Order: sequence, then C-alpha cells, then structure tokens
Amino acid sequence: MRRAIIIGGGLGGLTASIYLAYAGWQVQLLEKNKTLGGKLQQVNAAGFHFDLGPSTITMKHIFEQVFQDTGRKAGDYLNFYPITPIGKNFFPDGSVVELTADVEVMQEQIASYSKADAKAYPAFLAESKRLFQMSEEAFLEKPLFLWEEKLQPQLLCDFARIRPLQTFQSLLRRYFRHPNTRRLFGRYATYIGSSPYQAPSIFAMLAFLETGKGVYGITGGTYQLVEAFEKLAAELGVHIQKETDVTSIQVNHGAVTGVTTTKGNYPCDTLIGNGDAISLYSGLVDASDRPHVSDTKLKKLEPSLSGFTMLLGVKKQYSQLAHHNVFFPEDYQAEFSSIFKDKQYVKDPALYICFSGADDPDLAPTGMSNLFVLANAPYLTGINQLQDKQQYKRKLIQQLETNGLTALSNEIIYEEVQTPKDLAVRTRAYRGAIYGMSSNSFEQAFFRISNKDKHIKGLWFAGGSTHPGGGTPMVTLSGKMTAQAIIKG
Repeated sequence: MRRAIIIGGGLGGLTASIYLAYAGWQVQLLEKNKTLGGKLQQVNAAGFHFDLGPSTITMKHIFEQVFQDTGRKAGDYLNFYPITPIGKNFFPDGSVVELTADVEVMQEQIASYSKADAKAYPAFLAESKRLFQMSEEAFLEKPLFLWEEKLQPQLLCDFARIRPLQTFQSLLRRYFRHPNTRRLFGRYATYIGSSPYQAPSIFAMLAFLETGKGVYGITGGTYQLVEAFEKLAAELGVHIQKETDVTSIQVNHGAVTGVTTTKGNYPCDTLIGNGDAISLYSGLVDASDRPHVSDTKLKKLEPSLSGFTMLLGVKKQYSQLAHHNVFFPEDYQAEFSSIFKDKQYVKDPALYICFSGADDPDLAPTGMSNLFVLANAPYLTGINQLQDKQQYKRKLIQQLETNGLTALSNEIIYEEVQTPKDLAVRTRAYRGAIYGMSSNSFEQAFFRISNKDKHIKGLWFAGGSTHPGGGTPMVTLSGKMTAQAIIKG
C-alpha cells in the first residue's frame, strides 16, 4: 500500500487526504493545532458563534464534488443555503447597493448615483462572465506543475485573450465613471489578498462568480465545512494526528524521506505540504536541500495583505446589516498605498462585517448579533506596525458608529481581537499574510509556487499559496488536483 504524509489540516490538506485514501493510499495527516481547518476556524463564546477566515462560500459544486467523487452526498454532511442579498455595500456619499443576481435591480441601484454606470453594468458583467469562463477552461481545474505545461501554445494564447498586463482598475475605468462603482467591484481584488490598483484584470471574473454562481452560507457556520471534510476523511481511513508540530522535512539525495515532529520521526516518500509554501520551504526544508528555492528568492516575493479582525458579541441587532456588509471609505486607493507601499495600518480602512446570525439565528442569542469585523492590514515587516491594538480597535468601532452602528461600543458584551501576528503564530502564514503571495503582478498572479517540486522528489504542495490560488474553492481544487496527480503517478 502506498503511503503519504500531509502536513496541515486545512481544506487543501483534507481534500488531498480524502482523494488519496479513497484511491487506497495509507494517509497520515499531521496538524500542529488542536483543531483542523487552517485559517478557517471557529470561536464559540458567551453564546456567540464566529467563523474565522473565509466567511463567503462560492462555487459550492466544488465542495459537493468531493463527496460525490467518494460515493457520498454532501447533503448528508452539511447544508448550504443561498445568501440574499449577496452583500450590502455602504458608500461615503450615503448610497447603498445591495449586490444581487438581478441585473435590472442592480442597474436601478447604481443609477441612483450614476446613470452612465448603470447603463454600462450589463456589458461589464458580460466581460466578467467571459473572463470567468476562460479561467475555468484554461487554468482553474488544470494542474500546471511544470514550466513546459505553463508555456504550451494554447495556454499562451489564453493568456493573451485575458490581457494579463492590464490592471483591474484599468478595466473598471473602461466601464465605470463613478468611484462608488469602482469601489464596489474593485474590492474583489482583496479576495485574493491584493490591490485593485495593481492586480491583473482577470479578477473581474469574481463579479460573475458571485452574481452568476451565487454565494452561500452553511447552517451552523462555515466551520461545518471543515468538520464535514474531517468526518469524511476519517471514514475513509485517514489517520489524523493533531497537536503534532512538524519541525523539519527530511531530504536525502534529492528525495523526501520523512518528517521530524514534536512527537517523533515519520518516514515517507510522498509528502504534501498543506500550508503556506513559502513558510514550509523556509522553515522546514534545509537550505542546502533547496538551492532552487533560496531564501533570497523567497524574500523577493511580495506577501498578500493581512487582516485586523474583531469578534464582537453585541446585545442588539442593527436593521441595516445583512449577512455580508462593506463600509467603504472616501479614499479607497489610500488603503492599498498604506498596506503595500508604506506597509502601515490604514487610517480610514474599508470595514467588512459578517453578521451570519442574520440568516442563521442560532449563531447568536435571541435579539443579539455576532459581528465578525475585518479591516485589511499590512503583512508583518519585522518592525512594530501596530503601536496599540486596543486603541486601533476603538478607532474602528468609532468608525462603525459614525457609519450608523449607533452606540456600538456600549452594546458589546463579548469581544476578541486578532492581528496578523496572531495569524502567523496559529497557521505559520508567511509574514502573517492571508493568501501567501499577493497577486499584484503578472508573475505572482499567474505563476504561483508549483504544486510539485521538480527538484525534490516526492514533495508536493496544496493550499492557497500554490496553484490555482487562494479562497476556499481554490484550495479545495488544489488538494484535489495534487492528490489526483500523485495517484496518476
């Protein structure tokens, strides 16, 4: 029986373990924390439930396919429900746009501040759909392990058709004049940890992904997805060992031979690193065993943005809040200059609020709110970028009060603050970055760290820092494609 070890129990590692075990492999999954899920975690406190990490579920068919491919039904493990409106967006001029799949309703809302943008919206959505379909056909579900595969003529032709050197903001300017509309759709760049003023225009596809494919919640909270995958993996015979921290990857004559952990050594000749690939290379593989991935090369990679999060248990509900909400600042571009150029916390950031209790009342006490609040933040630089996290927390709460969440500070009965440093410690996220590398350039957007190390035999990667990218559907695809390539041999 073939044997594989997987480092990390995020969705990518869990998915890989499921496919390998179903194919008859003996799989051992090693997780350093008490719980699986990687960046997707949960907090239950004082009657409130909070999901950490991904709170938006798209492309649910990818998750359902994992169960289908192993002879199961997703509905026997978890329950998806559609979220309507998809999101509620609050702008500094007082305008509010509820993102919806109904094109005419979207046009009516946009027309309240820009008739020209409302007229252009269908054309933009058609462009978004075109980009999504091309990405799906050419990149998303195809393993691109070697440069020979990346440079094949058809793929190069596909690259040309998506105009990879055009920035997201440039594309938005082709269709929209008003800053509200550019903010509304430009925010999709943050879904992959990047700036809409630098990231390639391909990410405009996310507008169609949400409005055309739908956004979903999971009854009981998003962490139910992790628990469902963990249950399936266990049923298939995956040996899951928690609180086991891998301290090094053993390499001999250019081939993986095992791992050293806090609980002993484990031999193997097939190893999947599910976690930040940069951290795994720099922290677990001796530099002499990876001259092709030197520390100098790794340091040249720009990390993605990180996040400053607040978990707020609030003893009232705010009628203006939907499941997903974004409050935009006056100067949105300044946010990304602060993060990526100055590497400092944003003075007036966009604030995202997930109020999952709006659709799933069991996630908060009756009449109360479980608010997950996120402000984009810079990755760690080695200097103290945040002088006082409690002071920054109070500033953000005051910002929300100014935006209509009246007397919020007086209504909070539970709170917890998490910073980029907390994320780095918990998940080994490189420099506290949520998505590994940013996608602020052509190279980093389209040529991520390969799922297969072609110099170290038996070393593979699955997760958001490798192909096809970040986000729950993509890391699940990453685990699936990596496992299938290993099985195929």
